[in-house]
Amino acid sequence: MIRTPLRPLARILKARDQGQNTDAIEAENVRLRHEDDHDRDRNRAEGRLLVMGIAFFCAFLAIGARMGMLAGSVPEEPIAQASGSPIIGQRSDIVDRNGRVLAMNLDTHSLYAQIPDMIDPAKAARDLAEIFPELVEEDLFADFTGGRRFLWIRRQISPEQMQAVHDIGDPGLLFGPREMRLYPNGSVAAHILGGATYGREGVNSAEVIGVAGVEKFFDDFLRDPANEGAPLELSIDLTVQAASERVLQGGMMLMSAKGASSVLMDVHTGEIISMVSLPDFDPNDRPRVLTSGDQSDSVLFNRAVQGVYELGSVFKIFAVAQAIEIGLIEASTMIDTQGPLAWGRFRIRDFHDYGPQLSAEDVIIESSNIGTARIAMMIGADRQREFLGSLGLLVQTPVEMIEAPTGDPLLPANWSEISAMTISYGHGLSSSIVHLATAYASLLNGGYRVEPTIVRQDGPRHGPRVVSEQVSTTARDMLRATVVRGTASFGDVQGYEVGGKTGTADKPRSTGGYYDDRTIATFASVFPANDPRYVLIVTLDEPSVEALGEQRRTAGWTAVPIAAEMIRRVAPLLGLRPDVETLTPTGVTLTSN
Repeated sequence: MIRTPLRPLARILKARDQGQNTDAIEAENVRLRHEDDHDRDRNRAEGRLLVMGIAFFCAFLAIGARMGMLAGSVPEEPIAQASGSPIIGQRSDIVDRNGRVLAMNLDTHSLYAQIPDMIDPAKAARDLAEIFPELVEEDLFADFTGGRRFLWIRRQISPEQMQAVHDIGDPGLLFGPREMRLYPNGSVAAHILGGATYGREGVNSAEVIGVAGVEKFFDDFLRDPANEGAPLELSIDLTVQAASERVLQGGMMLMSAKGASSVLMDVHTGEIISMVSLPDFDPNDRPRVLTSGDQSDSVLFNRAVQGVYELGSVFKIFAVAQAIEIGLIEASTMIDTQGPLAWGRFRIRDFHDYGPQLSAEDVIIESSNIGTARIAMMIGADRQREFLGSLGLLVQTPVEMIEAPTGDPLLPANWSEISAMTISYGHGLSSSIVHLATAYASLLNGGYRVEPTIVRQDGPRHGPRVVSEQVSTTARDMLRATVVRGTASFGDVQGYEVGGKTGTADKPRSTGGYYDDRTIATFASVFPANDPRYVLIVTLDEPSVEALGEQRRTAGWTAVPIAAEMIRRVAPLLGLRPDVETLTPTGVTLTSN
């Protein structure tokens, strides 16, 4: 840069010659230089302001665009993830209707090996085999000295086992944090809960997923972080469930039965208070599924939901109630029971000879097949099918368990008149005891349809009316009379008015026909009969007990006593006080002092 001198020599000399002031030339030059500096600084400041303005404009433009994107997007719940692990192991608890824990997650650790980091594989294999007896030392050593780099040793270990492995001191043996599913009550409610296992696994966490029962049905709910750990509340009562299982287990052994099941249902809400299927299992150590043979022989088979059977005479109350509802008969109407009843090549017989006729009430009390079949003939096949459908007996049960769809009722291919006759006394149509409990609850609660549920409800859930209040009361009176003076006399429980109906059905052969010595014995009961609160269904598979010098297989000798003992045990747990009559002293005069 060339500086302009403040006192230019040429101008100074010329000014001196003309007598001018030379200081004015210097002042003018200073002024001009200052003006140039001012213009340069102003241009520089304007440039900086322009750059800053552009920067602010771009920033506001980006913020506005992002706000527009957020306003136009669908809101989603954020998912918390641990650093380096996309697997979420959290799972909500499952509790009973009173908040008692049925299933929960427990913090634990897994054990794995980073084989390249191991110092002494032989010693590690030997010590691990001592800590975990199910592991084989030779197999571990082969894995440790092979070409593998990573090996899962145990998916979960106890704190004591973790300390013992830590004491081995091998840097190649590592622990990973995770959660395991724990069922603190063991086998209680095993078929209801189902069980859980691990899905995706990592060294830092593992995904816990349901495999059966409500664990599988509600898997999405239990794993959803949006629930913030809220538990799944079931309708079952843990104490009632445990008592029911104990009574049924003892009864099954006493009656030499192959299996047993029971359902206790609230008649107004459809809530299942207890559901038992025996034999059972421990969901903490869930057994493997059978790969051969009859799946119904597996302990995993839920007889209450998946087992569909011809349930026998427990269906008779439906035929009589429908006939009364549509005005064909009354309870006192006499029904022809002269047998055998012939229909083509079929012959329908009674267990005993009940004479030429019985009243409709006595048809239920004495359990007459012929009398029920004649009533079914009056009703007709189409009306019978419609009525049984209104009770929920012809469709899959909507109970919230993954196994429910497999308990689909087996209906006759052609619902003919003979089908209507046999179905009226429980043959020719197979259903589960959950179906039966739902139908009894709907018939006896005043005549309103209910839906079975395993989830806790608040208050009654009455659906459409299926029979009138009067017919419902008449049906309850008939069932009560059956216990007082009929085939279910062993079902009377002092203090609780129990009503019920027995059903004994021969088991069908896989090749056709029926067994002569294998039965399904069922007792369907309601208590208290004067003000129904609960329906209890008890079923035994192939029971046999010796009584009065004979082998007894009928429900009156097998299922009924077990149901009575169950009611005796669980009714107080349900808050039902026994109705005990107060004896009035006779022949005694009370006086005061």
